[in-house]
Formats: sequence, C-alpha cells, structure tokens
Amino acid sequence: MADDSVLSKEEEHELATVKAATLIESLPWLKRFSGKIVVVKFGGNAMVNDDLKRAFAEDMVYLRYAGLHPVVVHGGGPQISAALKEQGIESEFRGGYRVTTTEAISVVRDVLAGEVNREIVDLMNEHGEGLAVGVFGDGGSLFTGEKKGVVVDGEYFDLGHVGDITHVDPSGVLAAIEAGRIPVVSSIAIDDAHPDQALNVNADAAAGALAIALKASKLMMLTDVPGLYRNWPDRDSIVDLIAVEELRELLPSLESGMIPKMTACLDAVVGGVGGATIIDGRIPHSILLEVFTLRGAGTEVIPDPSRRTENQMTHAEIGRRVAAPSTPAGKHEYDTTGKGHEQ
Repeated sequence: MADDSVLSKEEEHELATVKAATLIESLPWLKRFSGKIVVVKFGGNAMVNDDLKRAFAEDMVYLRYAGLHPVVVHGGGPQISAALKEQGIESEFRGGYRVTTTEAISVVRDVLAGEVNREIVDLMNEHGEGLAVGVFGDGGSLFTGEKKGVVVDGEYFDLGHVGDITHVDPSGVLAAIEAGRIPVVSSIAIDDAHPDQALNVNADAAAGALAIALKASKLMMLTDVPGLYRNWPDRDSIVDLIAVEELRELLPSLESGMIPKMTACLDAVVGGVGGATIIDGRIPHSILLEVFTLRGAGTEVIPDPSRRTENQMTHAEIGRRVAAPSTPAGKHEYDTTGKGHEQ
C-alpha cells in the first residue's frame, strides 16, 4: 500500500514554490519594519493556552532574528484571579476594574513578575540563551502612575492600588534592545504619591504608553476576536483599516471590552506610533500573519486615510513579486484594497 505521506517530485516542487511565494511576500514588510521597534501586548486566550503561548514565543524570536525589535507588554488577569483565590483573597470588580487592596497588590506583583513574566521569558529563551529579559513596570521607574477611582451608577468607588500611567521612562527597555534582547514588560507602576507602593495598571494602556515613549513603528494587541466590528454582531462588518477620526466617532458605540483596547490604539497613533493593530490571538502565529503577509490578522488603526494608499501600493508590489509568469490564470488572487479578510 502506497504511503500517502511521501510526495511525488512534482508535489514537492509545487510545495516548495508555495513556500517561496510566502517568503517573498514578506519582503516589502521586512523592508518597512527592519530595525524598527514593535510593541506587542500579550493577552487573551493566548496567555492561557500552552500551544498558543509557545507559538507566540516563536513569533517574537522570529521577529528578532528577522531584524525587528519586539517589545512585549503583558497583564495576567486569569493568573491573578487564581492566585488570589488560592490565598483566600476575594476578587471584587467595580466598573470593570479589579479592586486591589494592599494585601492583593503584593499578590498581583508576584504573579506578574514571578510567574507570568518568567514563563514568557523562559519560552523565548528556549530558542537561545539570553534572548529575552524581564523588565518590571515598577522597576527603574519605567511606569509611574496615580491612583484612580471609578463612578458606577453615580456612586464613587475607591479601587485601592489601581491607577493610570502618568509617566514612562523607557531607558531600561531601550538598554535591553541595545543589548540585542527582547524586553518582556509587566504592567505594574510606581505610585507617584507613594513611591514605595505599586499600582495595578491596565496592560492595554501600558502597551500604548510604552509604544509612544519608544517611538515604535507598530503596536499590536492580541485579543480573542478577529478584529473591530463596525456593527457587532454582524460578522461581515469587520473593519480592516480605520483612520483616527473615524475611530473617534465609532469609539462610544463599541462593546465595553473593546473600548480600552481601541482607546490604547487610538492614543498610540495620535502619540506618534506608526500604526496599531488589534489581532486575533487565537490564531497560531497571528503576529507573523499581521507583520509579514498580505492578509494580515486584524484591524489596523492608521493616522490618516492617505495611509490606505501606501498599503495598497505595498500590496500591489507583493502581487507583482509573487505572481510568477508561469502561474496559470486564476491560480492566485491578490487583494489590493487593503489587508483583506475572508468574510
């Protein structure tokens, strides 16, 4: 009985051709991002699924060896909730924020720095000793913040050790980049009013603020959705590219879970970051799909509509490079209207 796993010479050639086309498709994006800083917020299902965690680590290492400078920012909501429960500390939420007591903040910091950060760093370092290094948000004054409260149904609530970032000192992150390493940053800040105390800050906001401070070329936010929907739950209303002014108008109508992520993207682009993308982290290697392929993997926020033309020109270049003269008509189709998605 023939072994179906053994390819014929013709099939091997066809497979090699497809692989070559995929590689050459990445060339325009490599030219655009080589030597540039890209900030990636690691979160969602990718943080709790072992296969997706490993795929994410591989993506970061690939970016590094491809000549980019990836910087990872992470939270750790599920891990924090599990640790608090284990220690008998109740998790209370007000207006979507975790109330963080003095007892709880020490657990939060230990989980982010000692568990989540270390695991991400270790997964990357499996591909080479010293490739990644942990950088803690409350270390070296990377993030400084101030306490915040929240108003729910007209009533003000004190959230404890929860705050907003007011200042970013990226020197420690830049030093790690200069040393050729991948910085992995935890979303903890120093309390400006009490420097000996830590604040739990939103990881989306931390990623956006750090991207601005680093003058990053791109910000990518891993989520558990394919992208931004203009008219949720209409799945055909997914947005590929959206300019700042259009997003500002759309923001108040978004689902509550998307507002912090899209606000961070908006703030980052307004603050000078080249572009910010919401990416479906449930797809293995979605980061590579977004950075290096025509299709992309989410919704990109761009400074102004003129950038659409730039993307179209890049896509047209990819089409010209990939479509070899010997390719039969209709064999390949290329979307030249923007980073397209199958609806």
